[in-house]
Parts: sequence; structure tokens; C-alpha cells
Amino acid sequence: MQKVIPAFRITDYERSKSFYVEGLGFHVDWEHRFEPNFPVFVQITKDHMTIYLTEHAGDCQVGGLIHLFVPHVDSWYNELLSKHEILVIEPPHEDLEGLRMMTITDPDGNQLRICTRL
Repeated sequence: MQKVIPAFRITDYERSKSFYVEGLGFHVDWEHRFEPNFPVFVQITKDHMTIYLTEHAGDCQVGGLIHLFVPHVDSWYNELLSKHEILVIEPPHEDLEGLRMMTITDPDGNQLRICTRL
């Protein structure tokens, strides 16, 4: 069970929603805006991994990094090869002992390191 929910700062919700939902297969759990046309705060989930996305400038800065642990990083990689909107910065590798991982970047430069424990 995940005990901490990381947050990424985003600058364009529709662009980020396309990346995370259509590109990576997350689904939107809920969206919150204080009023129409205000910045959005969103919760997304995939396979019991939850992330907050926020347009609120005071929540955090653009350019974050999170690590997501999955059973098979190579399966994620093979799925992403056909999706042109997903930028794989580093394909799966084993540079750190005990981990096989790859790095992708969202449209705002936030990095997701997808890892499998060996």
C-alpha cells in the first residue's frame, strides 16, 4: 500500500492529462477547482500508484522526480515505444545495484523513474 502521494507541478492540465491518461494509462480519480477557470488540483492512479497533479504555483515547483516501482519495467518500456508523446530519457538499465529502471519526462520536465527491484 502506498503511504505517500507525490505531487507534480503542471502548467497545462489538458496537455498533462493527455500525457498521463492516454500516454501512461493512469485514470483521473477526481479534479478540484475553487471556481471555474481556476487552477486545477487532480488525483490520478494506475495500478495502486497515485500522483497529484497541480497547477497551483505555490504547491511545488516544476521539474520534480519520483520513483514508481512496478513488477516489470520492460513491459512498460515496450508499451511506451509505440507512443510518440512519451519521451523516454533513459531506456531500462541496471546502473544501480538491485534495480532495473528507466526514466521518462512529462511535458513540464517532471521525471518519472520507473523501477523494478531485481
